[in-house]
Amino acid sequence: MPFGLKRTLICTLLACAALPTVAQTEVGLQAKDIFELEYANDPQISPDGTQVVYVRNSNDVMKDAKRQNLWLVDTKSGAQSPLFSDENNYSQPRWSPDGSKIAFVSNVSGSTQIHVHYLTQNRTALLTQLQSGISGLTWSPDGKWLAFSQKVAEKPAVIAKMPEKPKGAKWSDSAIVIDKAYYQADGRGLIKPGYRQIFVLPSEGGTPRQLTSGNYHHSGKLAWRADAQAIVFSANRIADWEYKRLEADLFEVDFNRNITQLTSAPGREYAPSFSENGKQLAYLSASNALNPYRNSKLNIMDWQDKTSHMIAKDLDRSIQDPTWIGSDRLAMTYDDHGKRKLASITTKGKITDITDTLSGTTLGRPYLSGEFSANFDGEIAFTQGSSERPADIAITTRKGKVTQLTRLNEDLLAHKALGKVHEITYSSSFDGEKIQGWYITPPNFDPKKQYPLLLEIHGGPHLAYGPHFSAELQRYAAEGYVVFYDNHRGSSSYGERFAMLLKYKYSSKEDFADHNSGVDAMLEKGFIDKDNLFIAGGSAGGIATAYAIGLTNRFNAAVVVKPVINWLSKVLTADSGLGQIPTQFPGMPWEHMEHYWQRSPLSLVGNVTTPTMLMTGEEDLRTPMAETEQFYQALKLRKIDSVLVKIPGAPHGIAGRPSRMISKIEHSLAWFEKYKK
Repeated sequence: MPFGLKRTLICTLLACAALPTVAQTEVGLQAKDIFELEYANDPQISPDGTQVVYVRNSNDVMKDAKRQNLWLVDTKSGAQSPLFSDENNYSQPRWSPDGSKIAFVSNVSGSTQIHVHYLTQNRTALLTQLQSGISGLTWSPDGKWLAFSQKVAEKPAVIAKMPEKPKGAKWSDSAIVIDKAYYQADGRGLIKPGYRQIFVLPSEGGTPRQLTSGNYHHSGKLAWRADAQAIVFSANRIADWEYKRLEADLFEVDFNRNITQLTSAPGREYAPSFSENGKQLAYLSASNALNPYRNSKLNIMDWQDKTSHMIAKDLDRSIQDPTWIGSDRLAMTYDDHGKRKLASITTKGKITDITDTLSGTTLGRPYLSGEFSANFDGEIAFTQGSSERPADIAITTRKGKVTQLTRLNEDLLAHKALGKVHEITYSSSFDGEKIQGWYITPPNFDPKKQYPLLLEIHGGPHLAYGPHFSAELQRYAAEGYVVFYDNHRGSSSYGERFAMLLKYKYSSKEDFADHNSGVDAMLEKGFIDKDNLFIAGGSAGGIATAYAIGLTNRFNAAVVVKPVINWLSKVLTADSGLGQIPTQFPGMPWEHMEHYWQRSPLSLVGNVTTPTMLMTGEEDLRTPMAETEQFYQALKLRKIDSVLVKIPGAPHGIAGRPSRMISKIEHSLAWFEKYKK
């Protein structure tokens, strides 16, 4: 009997109570689905444009960790094949100039090392036995060498001479002596002594050779000279570089370890890229103005006489990743109104947008993201995402035709009813400034009904959200919340003027007005329940959330994630004070105590009546746990309903493991549900 006829007969007898249809749509993203999400990043197009190798990111549910494998995709057919797909991690895939080999970094040997895979022979060679992390892996133009940077360890500082320990004695660990201004980093803890140096290695194996030296860090993008005899790099080789963090120049180092300085302009010059014939060097520059935001500009150097000129001077956006795609044209990206655009630019400064669909390489929240690579023929591979999908691999031809090659999440998301993302623009009540935002409506949304509203504030503050996939916000929408987020003043992708509106005003009544006006604009739409308003945010968003509840009691409950509560203590205990104090404040905290206090949510804690959940990673060095605890204890002393959630082992990237992201979301939802009317 045909299935349809059989089902009709059964339904007649049993009223079809529990029989699913052949294709059943599930409502919303569930917590367990986060482990199943995948995304692509670091796409590398082959020199002849026929293949793309990329990093395929997935999650290991048993180890609660990210898994990174390498996959190949044919650019004509879209056929995929695993290059390396197992329980080990693989990264930094790089094509040899002739396209016959792929160099990469992997821990398959038990430690992170450089390997080269020979495609025709289907054989892989282990090239190194290095002792520290590898970055900037780059082939020489003749294919004979690989360049990279790694940290060269130094002996720790010693002040006191200890007596000799008796044989077999068990003493406490030796004292740790710290004598550097920059001595800790979030996610790494105390920084072990040493400096990153540049090395070269024969591509067929051999002994790595150190080219740079000195008490400076040499890292970032490496650009080989056309004759493969020297490398251009960016570094801050000023004696007191720890205190001059807005400076960096371009240098050239040859195989004889001779270093030549190429630029000396105030500020940073970085991201060098040679044209195919080696006659021109493109690079980025940024000023050293003591501002929290600075646009990055594109420059072209004539390699023969070393003269440089800036192109597209009037573009009020930051240019990123300049890559040659012809003798007079480069590919690049820039962020604009909540989207990352892939574009081409001529050496005379003419910009042509190619696509605004670069996205999807951050899963948690809808930050701008996306990566690309290009060959000299103008073919470009990039990560393509949307509001409903994380990053896939797509390509664009020289004529601008875009083709999506992968669909990594269709098996998970195609049968789910996700929340829909809508754009909204409104005026801030503070000064009428136009603010762009978005809101996500729950699955099966009915505009005639009333829904609770969650305001979720991004970090930075000089970052930006946009209409991009977000596992966290989709989870809130799946539980029936309309999720609203905005790019308040200070956000990037709107130019320097807009970003600088928060100079010395982070946080303030001004950015609060941007958020609060957005809530009012959402209420005017008619489908928001005015008695069920909630607020949350992380990092700069956590600061803004804590500040907001000191200015208003309109929210039923708040979730404050990894905040700064007291700027006077934060900048002197976190890992970011050296860079943050001179750019975000008018001077040192002991010289401007009133200013620091005014920016601190703790100054407003006496006004707070909103039930508040606080959440921070125990190993956070960017917004240390003591910041969160100050606010928690202050709220408890005032007998405000509050709870402190500590995430063991987590640095500032609190959602770095799948279970931690789930924990963050589900704790927040439980707190909101407790105070929903």
